[in-house]
Parts: sequence; structure tokens; C-alpha cells
Amino acid sequence: MDPIKVDFSDSGKKKSVKEVLIPPEKAGLKIAINIILTLIAAVVIYYFMLPPMNPKAYEFYIYFASIFGVYVASAFLTSGAFAKPEYIPYARRQSIAPIAVVLVIGLVAGIGYLVSSPFFRAKDYSQILQFEESDDISDVITIISDTEEAFKNIPLIDKASAEALADKQLGDFAKLSAGYESQFELLTNDSTQINYHGVPYRVYPLQYADLFKWFLNSVVDTDEYEGIPGYVLVNMNSQEAELVTAYDIKYSTAEHFNEFLARKLRFEYPTYLFGEISFEVDEEGYPYWIVECLDKTIGLFGGEDVIGILKVDAQTGECVEYGLEELTADNSEISWIDQAYDADLLVKQYNYYGNYNGGFWNSLIGQSNVRKSSDGYSFLANEDDVYLYTGVTSVTGDQSILGFLLINQRTKDAYFYPTTGATEKSAQASANGKVSDKGWLATFPLLLNIDGEPTYFMSLKDSSQLVKTFAMVNVQQYSVVAISPNEDADLGDCLQAYISEMAKNGVELDISGNFEDIGNGTDSDNEPVTGETVSGVLTDIRTQTVAGTTYYYLSFDNTVYYRVSASLNGEAVLFNIGDTITLTAATETEDTIIPADDAAFAAAAAE
Repeated sequence: MDPIKVDFSDSGKKKSVKEVLIPPEKAGLKIAINIILTLIAAVVIYYFMLPPMNPKAYEFYIYFASIFGVYVASAFLTSGAFAKPEYIPYARRQSIAPIAVVLVIGLVAGIGYLVSSPFFRAKDYSQILQFEESDDISDVITIISDTEEAFKNIPLIDKASAEALADKQLGDFAKLSAGYESQFELLTNDSTQINYHGVPYRVYPLQYADLFKWFLNSVVDTDEYEGIPGYVLVNMNSQEAELVTAYDIKYSTAEHFNEFLARKLRFEYPTYLFGEISFEVDEEGYPYWIVECLDKTIGLFGGEDVIGILKVDAQTGECVEYGLEELTADNSEISWIDQAYDADLLVKQYNYYGNYNGGFWNSLIGQSNVRKSSDGYSFLANEDDVYLYTGVTSVTGDQSILGFLLINQRTKDAYFYPTTGATEKSAQASANGKVSDKGWLATFPLLLNIDGEPTYFMSLKDSSQLVKTFAMVNVQQYSVVAISPNEDADLGDCLQAYISEMAKNGVELDISGNFEDIGNGTDSDNEPVTGETVSGVLTDIRTQTVAGTTYYYLSFDNTVYYRVSASLNGEAVLFNIGDTITLTAATETEDTIIPADDAAFAAAAAE
């Protein structure tokens, strides 16, 4: 018997089975439907995502990857592959090209990210911000002889306090038109500190309090809708707030549909890279949006920097473009613009220098001459511009500074002043320690030059964001801490206390001028008022803090308000709506706000 022959040469191997492509019924029609759905999705995604048609933007790649992803999903959906597995090979075949495009998009973005990274381009990152080094502190606000004029340029409150003052002004809408009350709130994310008529102001655009209120006013009452009726200006020196209603703001970052500012800008400038959008007003109070136009200056995605701005009329939406040359030139048409470079961008650019001026590896190993901005910044008004101020410290996290940085937010002119001393956080802690029993907290410090001495200046606030007093801390001799001696004391008292503390430490400051002129408003604000006696039941009470003094505005009819100073009327803090009080009001005035004094409960007054 012959042996049985068995061939084991392909033992254990499976023969490949070619996938059978089973096209669905009306396959051509369904391909057309996929294309139409993808085009519709492209329009919808673009309308809401608003990506720039610019390969230097990550959104550009995300947008196109999303579109091709929609086509793949449509191919599986219309072919029935989700319900019938036999159609899966066909849907896969339809998806090969879109998926390949997405992979190419991801590859290009990945390569762009690598060639733009500080690992390869550390030197370029360190040179984005150019600055001058100077030992001349006189470039900083100087207080030498005219104390009153010098302090007019200093913001005495921070952003949080300004916001609290602005918020109180919204109640004035009730006086303008029935139905305006409770309709609006502050658009705080777009508030900007500006130099308005030589004085630091913060300006707040408004928005509807919710989508339903916007719908009722802009869609239901379309015949009357002309935009948001105004904005709020806060004087950060005098601490006075004003509701400006002379202008209707139609285009805004809080609007919807085609009046949404980002959408209007994208439709007009489809390839532009936009940065921060800030709200400003010119010297006449006319509202504009200032929009940063950006470029990526390092590789494909790195080195973000401003190459110009758009000035957008908040009422009409008209856009005017200005390049860097026009911003830095002596151009009276746009000299009022204060923020062409937002603070966060400038701080980031300096930190690039601080990290990479010695190369990429030095930023990680050794860290020779590696530095960073301190934790926070503030703004100073200097001539017709606003300067960003921040301290510079080492990356080791110690509590001393290496110097401080001033950057013009319109021109990007930057100056570094080397010095040693305490960081802003340390100065805040020193000031807080002096009033720890009261629970007041110091604002982020401003840097002042007081007769050649770099000095931190802070306001001390209570939990209601009201300024109670002021403090000064010497940068180099940070044990020197001067606090206004009493609650509601004025700036003159704080400055005199600082001069005295410096003298105790062997430094004589040559400061002249009338210290009383930098106190709590004018003399008439703090002198007893003579006039007629007025009594009534309180229907409204409002408060405002001006240069450290709290004023109460009392009304018996919600029309005329009597202003009394807390420093002269201690009992006013106890007043509530419904109380019957007696006060002495000035008679020779027809204003709706009348100076008053001797405010007291009626029963107490009778006694």
C-alpha cells in the first residue's frame, strides 16, 4: 500500500478573502446627498466657529478636519452601514479619501507645531519684545512739587472696585425709560482702562442680562431697537461713575447673529488673525471697538504679535484699519487709542525673553539669568498713553524683584528698570498686616517715583470693594510701610506718613505742594452745610466712595438726592429705606443732587 501523502506547506494559514463591496440602492444619489450635507455643515460650522482662512491658525485645520469628518459620518449614515453590516466595506471605501485628507491636515499641523516650538526657535522667541534698560526712574510718574496734579494721573481703585461703582450706575436706566430697569448688566470681560482727558478711566460696555431680554428688545420690538443704549465710565482717580446714554451700541461682543462683532469682522476680513477686542471711547466719548490684528512671526504657529488694529465704530460697524507705523506716528486721529497691545500678550512676550534669552536648555537646566514677570500687573497713565507695569523676579519663586517693566500699550515701547526690593505680593502682605484687625485688603500695587524713591502705592478695600484708606511701601526698604492714620483719611495724610517713615530710616524726601489738595474731594465736600431743614421718609439710598470718603445719597421721592458725607454724618450708615430722617440741605441749587449735612433719625433730631 502506498503511503498517504499530505502537503503541510500552507498549514495554519488562512486564505485571504477579498471584501465584497455591496453598494446601497441609489448609491449615486446618496453620494450627492453626502456632498450636500457636507456643504451645509461647512456653512453652519463656519457661521458659528468663525475660523480664519489662514494656515497660521489652528482653527483653520480644525475647521477642514471637521468638514471631512462630516462627510465620513454622512457616508456611513446614508449607506445604511450603521444598521446593515454588509454595507460597511462600501462606506469604508467612500471614506478613504476624506480620512487621508484629515491625516494630511494633522501631519501639516504637527510639523508646523514642531518647527514653531521654542525647542528649535528659542532665540527668536526671546527677541519678540525689544526693550531698553534704564536706571532713570524719572520716566515713571514723579511726585516732586505739584502733588495735586501728580495724583490726578494715579488710579486710586482697581478693576474690582471700578466694577462695583459701575454696577451701581445701572440703576439710572430706570430714570431714562420705563422697562429699562433690570435689563442690562456690565460686559466686564471687555472693559478697558484708558487715559481719558489725561485722567485714568475704566470704560464698561453693557449687555442684556440674558438671552430672553435680548430677544424681547431686538427681535420682538424691532421697530424701536437701535442697539444697547450706552456704557459706563468710571473715573479711577475721583472714583466717580457716569452712565453715558448719548450713543446706541449696535455691534458688540455680546450681540447675536450678524451684529455679533466677531462674526462681522470675520465676514469682512476672512483671512485675518484677530486678537484681543477692547472697548474704548475717543476724547468726545464716542464708542469704538479696538481689535488686534495678529501674525505668527515664528514658524507656522509661534511668535504671536500685533501687526495692526481695526477701529470699529460701535454704532455703525464701520471698520478702519491702521498699521503699526500709523499707531506709533504722531497721528492725532487715533492718538486717543490706548490699547493696541493687550496686557496678557505683552506679559507673555516678556516671559519669552525671560525664559529663552540663554537658550532653550538653559531655561530648564542651570537657568542662568532666567526671569519672569511677577504675579500680576497694573496700569499707569503717562501723558496721553497707558503703560503696563509689572515687576520682574527670578523663576525660583523668591520674594524679591530684579526690576520692573513699563510697556506702552499703544506703541509697544518697553523699558526695564533694574532695582532690588520686595515683590508686589510682599508689599501687599505688608500693607495687609497693618490693617489685619479690620479685615481690609490691599489692591495690586502701583509703582510711583516719589523724589527718586521707587514706591508701591495701594488702596485698602473692605469686603464691599469700598476704598477705606491708602498705603505706601518703599520698594527697596520694604519695612517702611505708611498707612493713612484713620479710616477715610486722604492721600495727603498717607503721603505725609510716608515722608515721616522714610525720615526715620535716614531718607529725607523733598516733597512740597499742598497736601490738602489731594484729599477727599474739594473742601466744600467736607465742610458743614448750611441751609434749610428737610424731613421725610427715605425711598432710596445709594453710596459712592470718592478718594477714600463714602458719600450717601438719600432721597424722599427717588427724584432729588441729598448727598451726605460719612465722615461728617456717622449715623448715615444706619439708615434704611422707610426710616424717617431730618437733614440740613443747601438751598441755593436746582440740581437733582444737593449737598446736605446733619443727617440723623428724626426722633433723635427732635431730642
